[in-house]
Amino acid sequence: MALVIGLALLVRAYGPDLQPERLKELLTSNAWAPLIFLAVHIAASLTNIPPRLVLAWVAGYAFGLWFGIALSLAGAMVGSIACFALVRYLHRGFFTLEGKRGHAWLEMVKKRLEDSSWRGVALLRLMPLPGAPTNYALGVLPVSFGNYVWGTLLGILPSTVFVADLGVAGNQTQSGSFGFMDLLEPMLIGIAAIALSIALPWLLRLLRKR
Repeated sequence: MALVIGLALLVRAYGPDLQPERLKELLTSNAWAPLIFLAVHIAASLTNIPPRLVLAWVAGYAFGLWFGIALSLAGAMVGSIACFALVRYLHRGFFTLEGKRGHAWLEMVKKRLEDSSWRGVALLRLMPLPGAPTNYALGVLPVSFGNYVWGTLLGILPSTVFVADLGVAGNQTQSGSFGFMDLLEPMLIGIAAIALSIALPWLLRLLRKR
């Protein structure tokens, strides 16, 4: 509750600075902006506030396609690993979801995790599930650290690329860059990301059967 109230006060006090064009100006004019973005992304991974895909959009909008994808992936991976490590290695009982809702979420993740391999983790990551609770649940379940890392990277890659690409498109729309060549590359990359997210579950299941 305190976090929600704090965010509300932040938006009220600095609302004009949180507009997309102002946000880009603040980020690109600060030499420490990439490191600040990574720190915010890692912290957000612990609470899912804001969600990972919102930060991927901001990364694409402010830092461009390739650098934005790299920053977003780095922040998401380090944050996910932090969640996993907190549960697995530091304080399993405290960081797991308690109560009926927590147990129900854990059972749901367990049911959808087809196996504990990296392919099973990747398939789970391709589903539209909140990141932080899933990270904590996977820390409780019998998933090895290596499988967790590789499965998470493969699973979040298509959505990260697609949403960062939307951020680039938003930036171009805001700046009035509607030239065909300006839009062709991000458009093709976005289409490729969607195609990968559709084909990847089928390919992973095929690999697992073999």
